[in-house]
Amino acid sequence: MKTNAGSLDRILRVAVGLVLIALAATGTVGLWGWIGVVPLATGLFGFCPAYTLLGINTCPLKK
Repeated sequence: MKTNAGSLDRILRVAVGLVLIALAATGTVGLWGWIGVVPLATGLFGFCPAYTLLGINTCPLKK
């Protein structure tokens, strides 16, 4: 797995994931809120399978 998500992308994914999980845990939204696990995991690992399929890379090149 090669990192393909940049810093801002990862921060936003983690934040959205945590918000969705918190809303699902408190019962504010239905079970669909647990889908927040996906952006949380991709943000923590820095790898998005969908980006690979689409040829997107938000990670800056390392020198």
